Amino acid sequence: MTGTMTHPLTAADRCDRCGAQAYVRVVLAVGELLFCAHHAREHAPKFAELATHVQDETDRLLAEHGAGAGAAI
Repeated sequence: MTGTMTHPLTAADRCDRCGAQAYVRVVLAVGELLFCAHHAREHAPKFAELATHVQDETDRLLAEHGAGAGAAI
């Protein structure tokens, strides 16, 4: 994290595409985007080119929602 301070994502953080709980924060040169796991995967090729930092907390899905969570995302 080069000069970027991020805090853990909470249930109050919502996906900028659909409003679901965000598990990925994409820090850009100006601003940030929040994504649910589904939209993070969908848009990863594009934001990977532009991001200065990606905070990926999708591993929390298994811990929070159990083994069946992967099928729903």
